[in-house]
Amino acid sequence: MRVLYLLNISNPDRLSADSGWIFADLLAPALADAGAELTVAAPAPAGDGRCGFHRTKVPGTKYRARFSADIGELVDLIRETRPEAVVANQIEEAPAVRTALLEAGSDAVLAGYCHYLPFSFTGGGQLLLDPSLNDAGLGRPVLLAFAAGLAACDRVMVHSATAASWVSAAAARTTVDLGEKLRVVPAPRDERLVRDPATARRQQDAGAIGVYNHRLYAHYGTQRFVELARDLVASNTVRLRVMDLFGQRRAARTGLDDSPEKMRDQLAALPHVQVVSDRGDRVRYKNLLAGARFGIAPFRPGCPWSMSVIDCQGMGLPVISPRLGWLAEHIDPELCFTTPDEAVALAERLATDNEFHAVHAKRAHASTADFAPALVAARYLEALA
Repeated sequence: MRVLYLLNISNPDRLSADSGWIFADLLAPALADAGAELTVAAPAPAGDGRCGFHRTKVPGTKYRARFSADIGELVDLIRETRPEAVVANQIEEAPAVRTALLEAGSDAVLAGYCHYLPFSFTGGGQLLLDPSLNDAGLGRPVLLAFAAGLAACDRVMVHSATAASWVSAAAARTTVDLGEKLRVVPAPRDERLVRDPATARRQQDAGAIGVYNHRLYAHYGTQRFVELARDLVASNTVRLRVMDLFGQRRAARTGLDDSPEKMRDQLAALPHVQVVSDRGDRVRYKNLLAGARFGIAPFRPGCPWSMSVIDCQGMGLPVISPRLGWLAEHIDPELCFTTPDEAVALAERLATDNEFHAVHAKRAHASTADFAPALVAARYLEALA
């Protein structure tokens, strides 16, 4: 199968912080192994030497990525690559891709991957716009563009059952009939970040490290993590390691949202909290995770998936989590919390109770087995067939 993979990259200066690029880089070789002829169209190459590459422009902002597709470029690319399937990782671009397929005279299957949802739902079924995509009131236009993308696709792929439920509900509210389009295809884990917890060196109980390896945007609920961090380190049982995944960001990005820099400064000012950078180096990132005792999930309401959670679990790190979105679907219920006191009690138990920690380290590691790239690639090709 000839596959054209259209990839938006929002962090070209720090690819290690761009989950979409990492997923493509992991998935592309696995698709090639499975016999697919893959061309990646993106601002930076992904995959290996067997994959074709077409360089596209960096969209500049997250809004341009959704509203400024170059249909002429897409027509030329489709005529050049003659795909049997096109994957649009920016679902809002799907109507432009459908237009380009029409102009190019192509009958390729168009699949949209809902990598990021611009909305979430409360437990009571209320739709909430994602605040990160609601500058100047753009949240509703983005939602409608997302719905138009769903309508334009032959297949709609989502990460998780939670994402499938939310996308189905949003489609119904915007009068889009998904029919039999929807497929749950999880993202691949990074095999470089897989470690059998049975072989891991046991940490000393005193001052065990909890790692927070998520983007520090405000819409990830980082302020709530800052408040929890104060409680976690107060007992002197736990120390925290916070990842600064972005480093120095471009002015176009900080101009829209400077919350990561503000949150980083707040966390760095707390006692027993270490803010560290992986410097874009996956080996260093792995070593920083390997030195931790457990992970902490983000407080992001609209969380259909978390690469960083899977990174921790693949390394055999149990992850404590608020009961939110996909996190509540995937993480062991024994490690989910509702109140800060519950979170502190879980962290302290993971820090001091070796038997409890060992059980959950084994469960965490096992929970990622189905996300091996070869297995995900097979599900991908099945969805595109």
